[in-house]
Amino acid sequence: MVAACQDPRIEELRGATAQLHRRLAAHRTDFPDRAVAEEELAALGAMAREGTPDQGRLRRSLLVVAASLGSVSALATELTRLRAAVELFDTGAPG
Repeated sequence: MVAACQDPRIEELRGATAQLHRRLAAHRTDFPDRAVAEEELAALGAMAREGTPDQGRLRRSLLVVAASLGSVSALATELTRLRAAVELFDTGAPG
């Protein structure tokens, strides 16, 4: 018998957040909103650890991270994965 399974959406959010955080840490070029992106990634990680996060908060965090990273093309793949992970929580409701 399989142990209690985690929600695969949470697992993907955790993985995407961790991957972007690692790549951001390895990215040596400084940019103005780096600290904002790091703080918001930490918040996303905390939401993923606490269980099913609020969809509105997830979207807001994604927007903050995306805006903070601006045109850092070296992180585009990881940011795309994070966006896809956040979209897994989309219930289709406006808001």
